[in-house]
Amino acid sequence: MIHKERFAWGLLAPTLVILIFIGLLPFLYALYLSFFHWNIFSRTGSLIWAGADNFRKLVFDTEFLSALWKSIKFMFWAIPIEFILGLVLAISLTKPFKGRNFFRLVHTLPLTMAPIAIGATWKLMTMPGLGIVSKFLGSIGIDYNIGRSATQAFFTIVLMDIWHWTPFVTLTFLAGLTALPKEPLEQAQIDGASRWQIFWYLILPMLRPVISTILFIRIMDALRIVDEVWMLTSGGPGTATRFVGLHVWRVVFPKTEYGYGSAMSVLLLYFTIVLCWFLFQTITRGGKEEI
Repeated sequence: MIHKERFAWGLLAPTLVILIFIGLLPFLYALYLSFFHWNIFSRTGSLIWAGADNFRKLVFDTEFLSALWKSIKFMFWAIPIEFILGLVLAISLTKPFKGRNFFRLVHTLPLTMAPIAIGATWKLMTMPGLGIVSKFLGSIGIDYNIGRSATQAFFTIVLMDIWHWTPFVTLTFLAGLTALPKEPLEQAQIDGASRWQIFWYLILPMLRPVISTILFIRIMDALRIVDEVWMLTSGGPGTATRFVGLHVWRVVFPKTEYGYGSAMSVLLLYFTIVLCWFLFQTITRGGKEEI
């Protein structure tokens, strides 16, 4: 038994070492910097102890709070649509139909693209007077220009994110659906349950771990989206699409306020953890009540 445990830890060790170097150590360094004022282009370029000043400043930083609110709005628009579309497509893909494998291949392509490539692609498609999206909308009388309209820019980013991440939701749901035990579903059909009853009272409860995984990953990704937004709108028009990830980037790099930017990152991580914990408690509490 001890030999098996050592062998298992030996297999896990390389992965754990990599995770420590690319995950834990950068976080600890950011946490350390968040308690200092540090601008490498200042006269001294040295670390100056700030204590909790950076975090107190964040509470009254209207630009940061505005960027965080925009990210929350973006998240609550994009994720529910991706969730519903992905679930519907996954259920459809469990049934055989002509061209299913081809559709699955094409549907997965956006997921294989780099975020910066996706932003560049949508930039070309939405270019005023040249892109296929702007040309199509112009042909039906809609004045479309994401460089002028904050609303159009925001919802274009939402659509881009849906196009990018719905395949991930679909594949994750598909894996969960194919792994479900058949016996409870067959027994429910024999007992006369309708398709809706089987879906609502059997399939969805059994998919709770899958739902939790999807929501956690998508929330984390949605709150730190940077590359696609930078390529498509650069945060504009004005600051209309400057989400919190892009705002942190602009504070850290152009302004070189590393301590303040680190405090933003730590606070954003804390917000993400609290939100995911709340969702986890809600999902697991629902399962316990049904039991």
